[in-house]
Amino acid sequence: MRVLVTGGAGYVGSVSVEGLLRAGHTVTVLDTLVTGHRAAVAPGAELVVGTLSDASLVAGLLRSKGIEAVVHCGARSLVGESIANPALYYRENVAGGVALLEALREVGVDRLVFSSSAAVYGAPDSAAVDETAVLRPINPYGETKRAFEGALTWYGRGHGLRAVALRYFNVAGASQAFGEHHQPETHLIPNVLAGAAGGTPVTIMGTDYPTPDGTPVRDYIHVEDLSDAHLAALELTAAAPPGLEVCNLGSGSGFSVWEVLRAAQEAVGAPIPHEVGARRAGDPPVLVATNDRARDVLGWTPRRGTLQEMIGSAWRWRQAHPQGYAEG
Repeated sequence: MRVLVTGGAGYVGSVSVEGLLRAGHTVTVLDTLVTGHRAAVAPGAELVVGTLSDASLVAGLLRSKGIEAVVHCGARSLVGESIANPALYYRENVAGGVALLEALREVGVDRLVFSSSAAVYGAPDSAAVDETAVLRPINPYGETKRAFEGALTWYGRGHGLRAVALRYFNVAGASQAFGEHHQPETHLIPNVLAGAAGGTPVTIMGTDYPTPDGTPVRDYIHVEDLSDAHLAALELTAAAPPGLEVCNLGSGSGFSVWEVLRAAQEAVGAPIPHEVGARRAGDPPVLVATNDRARDVLGWTPRRGTLQEMIGSAWRWRQAHPQGYAEG
């Protein structure tokens, strides 16, 4: 199949492109390279540098490449930045996403997989979150993901779009070729590993939560498991009726911050500098995604769900790429 991957030069997108190519698909990547990296585009995929808001570029690309389906990973994704600059997030994540949908409608492409986020749930009432939980985002990033999911629903009803949205919490790990390189980095595991490599000590934000060891428990998914889910969702769109199917992705259990730190120390074989700080405002004690629906609908199950696999692969990639991607 001929597939367009938006954001295919980013962390999640690059590993998903790798998986699509391995499965025999022809892949075109559309990326602005504002946060992505040219060196993260897998050999065999064609990179087109551009933005979703360029309607003529996107429609022309769909036509010239004979695109049959889209995996939409392109988005702004920093919570703090979204609060400071909500206009940027609405412009790129919502307006840019709708521009993509209009191009698909114009050209006649009716299959799309959306790399969404569990941020659409905000701070759920239940620690174990399923797809029926109320959507009440607590920041512009989550709200823009929710808004685009709404657009997918209505494009399904009005224009026959067949779409799957994958909601996941924390992505971790690396493939052999591609890993996580963000500037700035806001995720726990790469920051812990940066501390191991001589960076700033990681701050443990709160140790008095009502959890077994006092630190927050969060769900993690290996980036290659997420790639597998993108493939499974893409296959589902071939036979699915018009509309939006939603699946959570996660381990179904979760890990505490102390567990992450201990696993990282085991992976690197040395203590990792850290300090204990105050709780971060608004952080719930436990957030874990149920994955029953993904198992039933997609036939997907996480195959690399241990901290040892996730952190170990991330550490190996970091050791092989101490400066991240060459162009920064």
